[in-house]
Amino acid sequence: MRLLVTGAGGQLATDLLRVCDAAGDEVVALTREQLDIADRSEVLGAITSVRPDVVVNTAAWTAVDACEGDPDRALAVNGTAVRWLAEGCHRAGSHLVQISTDYVFAGDLDRPYHEWDDTDPQSVYGLTKLIGEREALALGPAATVVRTAWVCGVNGANMVKTIVRLAADRPELAFVDDQVGTPTFTQDLAPAVRRLALDRLSGVVHVTNSLACSWFQFAQLVVEAMGKDPAMVRPITTAELDPPRPAPRPANSRLDNAVLRMTGFAPMRDFREPLVETVAALVG
Repeated sequence: MRLLVTGAGGQLATDLLRVCDAAGDEVVALTREQLDIADRSEVLGAITSVRPDVVVNTAAWTAVDACEGDPDRALAVNGTAVRWLAEGCHRAGSHLVQISTDYVFAGDLDRPYHEWDDTDPQSVYGLTKLIGEREALALGPAATVVRTAWVCGVNGANMVKTIVRLAADRPELAFVDDQVGTPTFTQDLAPAVRRLALDRLSGVVHVTNSLACSWFQFAQLVVEAMGKDPAMVRPITTAELDPPRPAPRPANSRLDNAVLRMTGFAPMRDFREPLVETVAALVG
């Protein structure tokens, strides 16, 4: 399989490149410095010259609070850039795999969200990622939108790394207990994305590790994996955050991997397993 991967310096792309290399794929990996996905001419030039079987777009502006303050930039990178990618894929006959997010949902359901639930993003980040989904899906069967959540791994910036850093310096941590989601680790997400690219499964698909937790519970698990007392983490509410976050977060962003299940994919691991692996790799 010949792939073009955007955002090649990111945490998901790093593991995806490792998985593809092990499988013997031919990969053209382009970092943000090598390809500005918001530049139509750059995108069309890259895709039509490489002519890959699949384009996997892992590039995005994921700074949720920063997006809130600069919606034009967020739209350019997360939304309209996907139109250029879809146009390039159409010209080259490539399949597009677009990575999306749980933030496309409002977070007010009392159950996990499946792929057919109505979207209702509450933040600029969520809205612009939803626009990106729609631009990708304009390709019809030639596009796969992978919604995932709470992505962490050994590479890049993520919440596991933040908790490890804070727990090493502070006697107590406070994390919200009223935001619940499905943590997903790149060492498991990357092989799933490659398989979806290989199978060219079309439409929207949720891809997360199994089980869910709150950020408070997640922080406790990270601290425990570090060999510290999880009691050092105390629960707070979102309303108690000081200062408050500019962008609203979904209270419930649990994702139901219904399409994967119906397609016959084996469920991904309990997130606690890769969490322990990731902490071990970070702390030695």
